[in-house]
Amino acid sequence: MGNVRTEQIKRTAKELIKRYHDKFSGDFENNKHLVNSLVQGGTPKVKNQIAGYITRSLASESKEHLAEAQIEGEETA
Repeated sequence: MGNVRTEQIKRTAKELIKRYHDKFSGDFENNKHLVNSLVQGGTPKVKNQIAGYITRSLASESKEHLAEAQIEGEETA
């Protein structure tokens, strides 16, 4: 079973990714500090959930890009 996140967490994280995609990375600690500075209000637990969702989203996004690159490489070979 995976982690369950509320729609508020997902919506906030997606909005932050859309606005500040170049600032976030695959490092949770870095993302946690960025979310803390960007999100006004909210509890530390909510901010950590947002940072975790962002980290997980970026990690799966990079895996997709690697898979696409491998497929394109096989097609040209």
